[in-house]
Amino acid sequence: MTTYNLRALPAALIVALAAIGLPAVAQTSATTTTTTTATTPAMPATAQPTLTERAKETGKEAVDATERGAKKAYHATKNTAEKAADATEHGAKKAYRKTKEVGGEAVDATESGAKKAYRKTKEVGGKAVDATESGAKKAYSATKHGVQKAGDATANVAHKTADGMRTAGDKIGEKIPGTEQNEAAKAAGKQ
Repeated sequence: MTTYNLRALPAALIVALAAIGLPAVAQTSATTTTTTTATTPAMPATAQPTLTERAKETGKEAVDATERGAKKAYHATKNTAEKAADATEHGAKKAYRKTKEVGGEAVDATESGAKKAYRKTKEVGGKAVDATESGAKKAYSATKHGVQKAGDATANVAHKTADGMRTAGDKIGEKIPGTEQNEAAKAAGKQ
């Protein structure tokens, strides 16, 4: 990008215009002096600004225009910067609120999930405790029942064994002389 010196441009323009205007002024002066007649009194010539005065005036106008343009550019830049700052601040506040809102939703979702998990664990845990308790009661009842049956079976076996031993003892006693069983067997006529 090329940069231009704004002060040099009006000066160059003034010099170019002066170069064109000087011969034109000279021609105009010459024609007016030749066209005046004796019958018409010569009009007093109005003082025309000199080339230097015109250059100074044009230069001053150029400086004033440059100053006005610079002020306008400054104010436009300042206003644009203020608008950009305001927009950035507004956007940052909006993003902060949205982040806070979304973060709050995430916290709420996490809290809700934790509560659901706790309730479900408590519910399932209660069922597990109930099932364990029920299973323990059933196992106790089955063990008690089994022990009773085993006790009854043992008692029955013991009674049968005792009866069998008594029977065997009686048979042995029948063969030994002088025992009650032997006497009873003689009386019954078994021997």
